Amino acid sequence: MPAEWAPHDAVWLSWPHDPATFAGVLPEVERTYVRIISEIHRTEVVELFVQDEAMRERVKGMLERAAVDPARVRYHACGYADVWIRDYGPTFVESEDSGRLAMVRWTFNAWGGKYKELLADGRVFDAIEKCIGIPSMKPGIVMEGGSFDVNGKGALLTTEQCLLNKNRNPGLGRAGIEAKLGEFLGVEKVIWLKEGVAGDDTDGHVDDIARFIAPAACVCAVEDRANDENYLPLKANFESLCRMSDQDGRPLEVLKLPMPDPVANRAGRLPASYANFYIGNGVILAPVFGCRQDEAALRVIEEAFPNRRVAPIPCRELVCGLGAVHCVTQQQPSTPAR
Repeated sequence: MPAEWAPHDAVWLSWPHDPATFAGVLPEVERTYVRIISEIHRTEVVELFVQDEAMRERVKGMLERAAVDPARVRYHACGYADVWIRDYGPTFVESEDSGRLAMVRWTFNAWGGKYKELLADGRVFDAIEKCIGIPSMKPGIVMEGGSFDVNGKGALLTTEQCLLNKNRNPGLGRAGIEAKLGEFLGVEKVIWLKEGVAGDDTDGHVDDIARFIAPAACVCAVEDRANDENYLPLKANFESLCRMSDQDGRPLEVLKLPMPDPVANRAGRLPASYANFYIGNGVILAPVFGCRQDEAALRVIEEAFPNRRVAPIPCRELVCGLGAVHCVTQQQPSTPAR
């Protein structure tokens, strides 16, 4: 699996529509999507799922009013339920010999069987497979794209809380999981962290706590308030990463990425994290939450990616659905020139 900073041909998204996921904030979340697409379409094609022709026409009008080039957005009608395509969509991988793409189809069980009404989102894979016609592989295990992060050289970040959870693959164990990651993603070393952030219904997805920014470097979310429930778990993750090395034995460089002030709604604390950014071609889509830490977090991300523009994406409403920018995007790596 290529690192996310490798060149992309496209990014896949699903337009938000569910009033249960985004209760009371759906119009604001739609505006967030317009912002995301406005920023990313300049450097990679946007492959956008809509439910039907009526939604396509409405979304097309919204994007045109935002000066989005219509030639850079391709629409796909599909009866999807929710927006978290990072988790229910394909993971793209490439052949080391030819660079040709393939797709990995993980089994999607709606984050440990929490949302039966979302299980059907696995059908989105079929729509993508039909659209782009590249080979697919089926490991036969439960996995979500947000639960791991790779450096493109053989190392992978993940958490014990998610991948070793009994609600995913209870009969597999650590060694079995590592074998599958090696077989289907080309992973040589798995870097295991412990727990994710408070309010995360995914059981500790790593894209809210630590991300590779280079082959031997990563950012790690840290909480500076000792009385916050995230303080000790994130401190443990940071200290663990500082002792870790990459697949070749090089010590990891670890940059601290602050956490925002707690973000909550009537249901409770939400998994707001600046680590949930998307690495695009020439631009980083960086979540912000209207907090005092926004500017400091953006500076860290700018330091991590000095050759890319950093575009702040307001995500206070989007995270009401329990995810942010990385969760709603899935990159399609570039294919070799023919």
